[in-house]
Amino acid sequence: MTETQALIENRPPSVASLFLERVEATPEAEAYRYPVPAPSGQGPDSWASLTWRDAADRVFAIAAGLIDLGVRPEERVALASGTRVEWILADLGVMCAGAATTPVYPSTNAEETAFMLGDAECKVIIAEDAAQLAKARKHRAELPGLAHVVVIDAGDATPDAEDPEGWLLSLADLERRGAARLEREPGIVKERVDALRPEQLATLIYTSGTTGRPKGVRLRHDAWAYMARAIEATGLVRPEDVQYLWLPLAHVFGKVLTAGQISVGHVTAVDGRVDKIIENLAVVRPTYMAAVPRIFEKVYNGVAAKAREAGGAKYKIFRWAAEVAREYAKVSQDNFRHTGSKSVPFGLAVKHRAADALVYSKIRDAFGGRLRACVSGASALAPDIGYFFAGAGIHILEGYGLTETSAANFVNPGEAYRTGTVGKPLPGTEVRIADDGEILLRSPGVMEGYHKQPEKTSEVLESDGWFHTGDIGELSADGYLRITDRKKDLIKTSGGKYVAPAEIEGRFKAVCPYVSNVLVHGADRNFCSALIALDGPAILAWAKEQGMEGLPYAEVVAAQETQELIGDYVRQVNEGLQRWQTVKKFRLLPRDLDVEHGELTPSLKLKRPVVEREYKNLIEEMYAGARED
Repeated sequence: MTETQALIENRPPSVASLFLERVEATPEAEAYRYPVPAPSGQGPDSWASLTWRDAADRVFAIAAGLIDLGVRPEERVALASGTRVEWILADLGVMCAGAATTPVYPSTNAEETAFMLGDAECKVIIAEDAAQLAKARKHRAELPGLAHVVVIDAGDATPDAEDPEGWLLSLADLERRGAARLEREPGIVKERVDALRPEQLATLIYTSGTTGRPKGVRLRHDAWAYMARAIEATGLVRPEDVQYLWLPLAHVFGKVLTAGQISVGHVTAVDGRVDKIIENLAVVRPTYMAAVPRIFEKVYNGVAAKAREAGGAKYKIFRWAAEVAREYAKVSQDNFRHTGSKSVPFGLAVKHRAADALVYSKIRDAFGGRLRACVSGASALAPDIGYFFAGAGIHILEGYGLTETSAANFVNPGEAYRTGTVGKPLPGTEVRIADDGEILLRSPGVMEGYHKQPEKTSEVLESDGWFHTGDIGELSADGYLRITDRKKDLIKTSGGKYVAPAEIEGRFKAVCPYVSNVLVHGADRNFCSALIALDGPAILAWAKEQGMEGLPYAEVVAAQETQELIGDYVRQVNEGLQRWQTVKKFRLLPRDLDVEHGELTPSLKLKRPVVEREYKNLIEEMYAGARED
């Protein structure tokens, strides 16, 4: 048995057990950093730290507090909060109490929150603030099993006359209650952890879903313990690392990072405020972080737009440097694949050094100057954007996984990463490609099934453990996976040609620095069309240069000049496509797509049916009376 196999096969039964091991091994090492916001107008935030021992004190108090509230093993405790250190402590507290966490995005509306709390039969909800409390309170009559609400930021969360006695308490109250219970029964939490079995429910997490109501995915303790050890076994993350964690922890991508950290033992700086990312990068100076493709697209578009604003020579230098970066990345990766060396021709190396001094070094500095690698997941990253960052020294390791498979199944292997692929399977994960191209996975991370939906479970999970992902992909001879599209998203035109919309959308995002979201349409049509939403700050900055300063977004996108600008990018993309793939017509949307209107999932995936339904008039307008062959 290899060292990697031993690490995975000898894993503990749960992350709760793993947490206790970590606390015992490195009690005084720094575990978490978190911001302490400064009073308004009084300077930048300061940062505080917790050692593993500090974290354990709070986790045990939360766990004992939940036990004191009557929470039993496998009962559900909802967690409705943004990404913050208390989310991690509360999640660990739930698991150490033997219960199961049901994460809820704070952006989820009251009705859907109530649906999840009711479907999961949550006994307690740990809510971030008064706004999350209000959602539970609004539907309290429909949730008779919800015995308590615990509020993290309890300032404005005051008791209501309608609240049952003891129904509302603060997180501080819960921890005090837990500390008192621990004084009476010092071993109660450890007893719960020791009693955990690998097959027990640890997380009941609802898919945000690009169609229909969310489904509850049942993930066992063993799934997270496996993920933690498999991440450690890749060697991509090191004990000396500093991770910057801002991803939504209600999403499995964010949550799996917390499991991996416990296994490896590195520092994690936690702050989910997206508007603070740029500021925090300079302070945290991470060595690695994970993100979704939209963040890299926004960074790229922002850099490109800033160069364009500078005009003249600076914009020409940026465009030249961008092409050098892509060429350098492609050549070095190709050489590494065939020879094991990332050497490039002398002339390209000279150009790259010059571009580094002029452009790339500034981009690396913006990421804090110490970033060894980023992990990108949740959706596809446009290869041209990946190659740009690779050439600039920001190494983006694309990965792949699903809620139903505990988030991490494939990741690119460090120095041997290949842009445009999601890398190789994690140790302990099996993969095969079905006859129709669908990716099938089997691993300890695969879900137990969908909560209360055995018929839905049987549609995707075979009796021998193989999970049907719904994604189409290709495996290289040496095991690298390339995702080509969602099986259900493939377009078949009326001419019988299959089109992968994600491929075209990715190409467009790589060439157009003004795009925010794009949806390619064409199912049962005789040509492809596109709905395009532009990035507000980028297009308004361009509009200012064109003499349209002060005009609102909707008027800017409706202007003829803007239509022509985007039309040029559409034509540029079309030049590299097959005839049946080309976008013949497009419409610019009057506003960007967002989570609030239900057009994007909280992890920023496009909800195609929602967008196509909302903008049906624009789609029909593009096809009305037209014949494009």
